[in-house]
Amino acid sequence: MKITITGASGFVGQHLSKHLKEQGNTVVPLSLRNEDWSLDENTEAIIHLAGKAHDTNNTSDPASYFKINRDLTITLFDQFLASDIRDFFYFSSVKAVADTVEVILEENVVANPQTPYGKSKLEAEDYLLSKKLPAGKRLFIIRPCMIHGPGNKGNLNLLYKVVEKGIPWPLAVFKNQRSFLSIDNLNFLILKMLRNKDIPSGVYQFADDERLSTSDLVKIIAKVSGKKENLWKLNAKLISGCAKIGDVLKLPLNSERLKKLTESYVVSNAKIKAVLGITQLPISAEHGLEKTIKSFQKQ
Repeated sequence: MKITITGASGFVGQHLSKHLKEQGNTVVPLSLRNEDWSLDENTEAIIHLAGKAHDTNNTSDPASYFKINRDLTITLFDQFLASDIRDFFYFSSVKAVADTVEVILEENVVANPQTPYGKSKLEAEDYLLSKKLPAGKRLFIIRPCMIHGPGNKGNLNLLYKVVEKGIPWPLAVFKNQRSFLSIDNLNFLILKMLRNKDIPSGVYQFADDERLSTSDLVKIIAKVSGKKENLWKLNAKLISGCAKIGDVLKLPLNSERLKKLTESYVVSNAKIKAVLGITQLPISAEHGLEKTIKSFQKQ
């Protein structure tokens, strides 16, 4: 199968491209940075990964999210509709519909994004869903939760450095539950969807089967690193106050990062497993995180 991937040079794009090639597919990278880009209509599927990621420091121009995440997606999708290409995968985000989750996030939630990032992703989704698909075409809107894997950078890497250096984890007082997505499980699901022509168009959330707390993450990192668990339960109000100071002084711990590290955000993956006819994903949340953390040791 010949597959076009935008954002192929990014973290997800590199892993997914490698996996698809190993399974006998041909991958055609498409850079949308060049204004004269053109779509290879001989491909069977487009996987649209390219986009502007959420800036946790909140320094990006809000308009840039809409120009990249919405407008480029619309242009690409319109070309898809006019082509003979069968499948279009749009990588949106769970943050396109909910910045916070009270219980468990499902696909039928009423969307209420609060950030330019989430709003731009949702507006792209709305446009795609508003168009009538020609016969034989499929549209998959993928909403992944936090993706991780070897080579991944971000809050997981920051947490690893804290534990690896023996620094106490001071946020153990926060009792949260979070969903994660191993890059291996993402690759597995995309390949299954490409191969199974009976999967219907629609919105699908991607997440590992199990959810973990941030304290669970610290324990996993400590185990992989051979370090002692060092969990401190400091006063929650004191920590929140320090984060607000970080907002003003541009410190590593700010309100946005504190929220990401301590809030609960549980994402259901029941719909995609049901249509694929599977009961569980190949990689457990803990195993996937162990693999990611081991890669940090080589950096």
